[in-house]
Amino acid sequence: MNRKYFLSSFLVATTAIPAFKTLAKAVDSEASPSFKIPPYLKPGDTIGITSPAGYITTDQIQPSVLQMQTWGLNVKVGTTIGKRDFTYGGTDDERRGDFQQMLDNPDVKAIMCARGGYGFVRILDKLDFTHFKRNPKWIIGFSDITVLHCHLTRNYGIASIHSKMCNSFPDDWALAEPIQVETILSIKNALMGEKMTYTAPLNQKNRNGKAEGILVGGNLSIIETLAGSESDLDTRNKILFVEDTGEYLYSIDRMFWNLKRSGKLKNLKGLIVGGFKIKPDDAGEEFGKTIYDIVLEKVSEYNYPIAFDFPVGHQRNNFALKCGIRHTFEVTANGSVLNELP
Repeated sequence: MNRKYFLSSFLVATTAIPAFKTLAKAVDSEASPSFKIPPYLKPGDTIGITSPAGYITTDQIQPSVLQMQTWGLNVKVGTTIGKRDFTYGGTDDERRGDFQQMLDNPDVKAIMCARGGYGFVRILDKLDFTHFKRNPKWIIGFSDITVLHCHLTRNYGIASIHSKMCNSFPDDWALAEPIQVETILSIKNALMGEKMTYTAPLNQKNRNGKAEGILVGGNLSIIETLAGSESDLDTRNKILFVEDTGEYLYSIDRMFWNLKRSGKLKNLKGLIVGGFKIKPDDAGEEFGKTIYDIVLEKVSEYNYPIAFDFPVGHQRNNFALKCGIRHTFEVTANGSVLNELP
């Protein structure tokens, strides 16, 4: 059964574990029409919580633990929860070790990153994905966790879930706003195999059209920083979604130039622009372009569909999207629809 999310218009301007080097060969997206999809969860399965980036306390993850238990899941709390090394959820070795244990534990059927922040890139090249490649599981998160979504796309062709994390679960489910409830339930629906459909309202800057392709993307600044690395995102024949927070317009412009000059905008099937929390220009340093101007300038020579105001990003209406899954994407005079294919 499809679940449709009808959304109001928005644009937010508003060393115990040995070290292993990732040696996987980059996936040829044109030769591989579909990604490997991890098994969907069912009641009684175990989901692990770990903090591979920023720190978070045990108390702060309790709302997510309690809620996932109501979904019939068992919850395994990782050793990084409650640990702190300055801004990180423990030292690099502690975060790497905890994540490695979650990857290798056959009883853990999915891994939810507790929060974003910064830090995943510091441990990525020391993780061993050998067991994970043979027995893939869903990995959930966004923001800094875009590092991992891109790495899985580039190297292994394994699907993952871009969504809110433990620090976004409401403290009191009964008092939560409807949009909070919907976005958190979208994580459950995605994890348990529901085919997802998202509908966003018309934006006059949209470009109409229809496309089909594998969905990839995440945080724009993270995607830019991975350029030229083993985790560089392959966007060929993909539907790309991007979002960001806390950036000046000139920085967003620079990042979109990077996408264009590196060829990431050239062979897309479609482009989805989510929420962008934009820093106000400094007085006397006004950039003079909007987010719409920035994007449309970079894609003017291409003819694929483009949708703005999509429900993904550092905002309340941040729905779970399945990276590595084939979708249809249609933009019309009525708005835009992203529909997961069977």
